[in-house]
Amino acid sequence: TTFQDGGEEVEDGAVYNVTLKKVQIQQAANKGARWLGGEGDQLPPEHTVRQYETSKIRAIKAGTLEKLVENLLTAFGDADFSYISIFLATYRAFASPRAVLELLLDRFGNLETSSHGEVANLNSLESEMVLRAEIASVLRAWLDQCSEDFREPPDYMCLLKLLDYLKNNMPNSDMESRVQNLLKQFQNQEVEAVDGFCSTSSSDLVDGEELEISNPEEFSSFQDHVVAEQLTYMDVMLFRRVVPYHCLGSIWSQRDKKENKNLAPTVRATITQFNAVTKCVISTILGTRELKIQQRAKIIEKWIHIAHECRILKNFSSLRAIISALQSNSIYRLKTTWMCVSKDILLMYEELSEIFSDHDNYLTSRELLMKEATSKFANLDSSEKENQKKSQKRLQLQKNKGVMQGTVPYLGTFLTDLIMLDTALQDYVEGGLINFEKRRREFEVIAQIKLLQSSCNSYCLIPDQKFIQWFRRQRHLTEEESYKLSREAEAAADTNILSPKSQKSMVKRISTLFLGTDVFTPAKEQPLKSSPVGGSSGESTDSASVSSCEFNHSETEDVCVTPVSSPEDPLKKISGYSLSSCSPDSSMSTPSSGVSDKGSGSSKGSIFDAGSGLDSGSIPSRDSGSVPSSAPRVLPVYNRQSEGSCIIRVSMDGLHASVYKSILITNQDRIPDVTQRALLKHNLEPDAVEDYELVQVISEDKELVFPRDANVFYGMNSHVNFDFILRKKA
Repeated sequence: TTFQDGGEEVEDGAVYNVTLKKVQIQQAANKGARWLGGEGDQLPPEHTVRQYETSKIRAIKAGTLEKLVENLLTAFGDADFSYISIFLATYRAFASPRAVLELLLDRFGNLETSSHGEVANLNSLESEMVLRAEIASVLRAWLDQCSEDFREPPDYMCLLKLLDYLKNNMPNSDMESRVQNLLKQFQNQEVEAVDGFCSTSSSDLVDGEELEISNPEEFSSFQDHVVAEQLTYMDVMLFRRVVPYHCLGSIWSQRDKKENKNLAPTVRATITQFNAVTKCVISTILGTRELKIQQRAKIIEKWIHIAHECRILKNFSSLRAIISALQSNSIYRLKTTWMCVSKDILLMYEELSEIFSDHDNYLTSRELLMKEATSKFANLDSSEKENQKKSQKRLQLQKNKGVMQGTVPYLGTFLTDLIMLDTALQDYVEGGLINFEKRRREFEVIAQIKLLQSSCNSYCLIPDQKFIQWFRRQRHLTEEESYKLSREAEAAADTNILSPKSQKSMVKRISTLFLGTDVFTPAKEQPLKSSPVGGSSGESTDSASVSSCEFNHSETEDVCVTPVSSPEDPLKKISGYSLSSCSPDSSMSTPSSGVSDKGSGSSKGSIFDAGSGLDSGSIPSRDSGSVPSSAPRVLPVYNRQSEGSCIIRVSMDGLHASVYKSILITNQDRIPDVTQRALLKHNLEPDAVEDYELVQVISEDKELVFPRDANVFYGMNSHVNFDFILRKKA
C-alpha cells in the first residue's frame, strides 16, 4: 500500500485534505505462466501481473459547524475512519452538546424533509434506511465514548430530546432502551464529590475527629508498599473519572473566571489530590518539633521508599508529588537532616528525581510513560547494584501475584501539551471556518489520556480505611508555617554530631544530587490561598507551594510544590512543575522562573501552566488566516523565537503580580495589540490600553520599557526570560 498527497478540495463551507491510497488487489500469473499451468502466488515476480486499485481518502481540514456535523454521516464513505472519535472528543471546544444534537436530529435526522434538504447531497445516502443507520451509528458512538455529555441535571434536555427522536424514528430499539436506562441512572445517581479522597474539610471527617499534625509513630506503622498502594488506589479512582475534554486547552484555560468556578471538576480533583500528597509529605517531616535529626531523616527515607514503591506500581502522579515535596524549599534546605540520609537512599532518590528532569521538554518522563503505558509491569533499571536488587525483588513479588499493573500518569504533562497547542494553533482559519486540523492534533493527546485510563482497569487494589482516614485527618501546613518549622529544625540541629570534614563531603554529595542549570530570579512573593475545589467546606486554607520553573509549563491552580533553593542556600536545583489547587475565587498562579522570597525563603508557583497565561480562554490574536499546511511546522514556545513567533508570559503589576498569562506574539505585533490581549487574558477592560505600559523584566533591578508603538518581537531582549509586566502608567 502506498499513499500520495492529493492536495485539497474546497466546497461551500468546508476544506478537505485529499490522500490517494494505492492498494494491490490481485496478483495473477501472466499469459506465459498460465499456459504452463502456474498459479500467481507461486511464481516469481517476473511471471506475474499485479492489479492495483486507487482510492481517495478525504479528511475534513476546516469547516462550518454544519459541515462538521454533516461529515459525521459521511466520514466512513470518505474513508476518514477516526473522524467521529476525534469530533466527539474535541467538539466541546467550539460547540455545545445541544447545538450538535439539534443539527444532527433536526436538520439531518428529519426524514420527512430530507429529500430536499442537505441530506440529499450526502454521499450515497439515498434511502431512508441508510440514513437512519448512519445516525444510529453516530448516536451509538456518542453514548459509548462521551455519555457524560448528556449529564445535565436537573432537566436533561439533550437526553430527553434524543429519547423523543428514538421513540418516533426507532421505536422499541436497543438504542431507545439504552437511553432510557441512562436517564434513570443519571436521575437516581447521588451527587458524588470527585475530590472525596483528598478533601480535608471537617465535614468529611467522622464525628469527633479533627485535623491533626501527623504522629510520627502512627505514620511509621504503615508499611511502605501499603502507603504506595493506597495513594495509587486514590489516584486511580480520580484519574479514571477524568473527562478528557476537560483537559482541552480552550476549556481548562478558562477555569479562573468567576463564572467557571465549577469548570473541569474532574481535573481539579486530581490536582487537589496531588497537592494533598505533597502537603502530607511536608507535614510528616516538619509537623513535629520534637523530632531529632536522625528521626526526621528516617521519615525522609521512608518517603523515598514509598516513592520507589509508587514507581513499581507505575503511579507517576504520586511519585511526582512526593519528589516535588522533597524538593520543596522547606524540606530541601534541611541540609543537616539530609546528611543523615543513607547513601543508598540518596542514590535511589536521585534516580527517581531524574525521571522528571526538564531536559528536552521532559523527554525522559514522556518516553517512560509511553513505554510503560500498556506494559504489564514497570521496567526498573538502576545504576546502583543494591537498589537494582531491591527493585527486582519487589517487582518479582508483584509478578508472582499474577496481577497486571495499570499506569497513572502525571496529568500536568498532558495539560501542558494541550495548552501549548491551544495557544499556538488558530481556532478559525480563512473564511471563519473551524480549524479541525487543530482538533486532530489535540486528539493525539486526548487519545493518550484515554489509553492510560483504560490501562487503569488492570489495577486490583483494595482500600485500607485506616490509612485513608489517617490521610484525611492530616492538617496541612501553610507555606509560612512549613518554612518557619524548617528554620527551627535546622537551627536546633546539633552540628557537632558531624566532623567538619564529613560535613563538607556530605554537602558536596547533596550538591551533586541537587545541582541544576536554571537561574532563579528573586522576586517579591505573596502568600497563596487555596481551598478544596468542589469540597463541602467553603473555608479556604493556606496553601503550601513552591516555585516551579520549566521550559514548557503546564499551569493548574494556586498551589504547587517544586524544587527551589532559598536565597541563603548555596545549592541550586532545577524545579519541575507540580499540581496545584485553588479556591474557586482565587486566581491562577503559574510557574514562575523560580521565584523565591528573600524574607521568608518560601516560594510559589503553579503546576499546570497548562493554562496559566493560557488560562483565560481563546487567544484573541487568532484572526483569520490561511488553512494550515499539512507540512510539519515548529510550534511557538516560551523563551525561544522561531519562525517569526514566540510565547511570552505577562503578569499584572501589583495585586496580580504572581499570576502570568501566556500570550502568542508574532513579528507583526506592536505594543497596543499585545497590551490589549494581555488585558483580556487578565479579565480586564481591553479599552484601557492607553492606561498601561508593557515592561520586560531583564533582571532583579533592570527592566526594559517599550515605546508606545514598538514592535514587541524585535524590541524584546531574547537573551533573558520572556517575562513581562503590565503596569498602570503613573
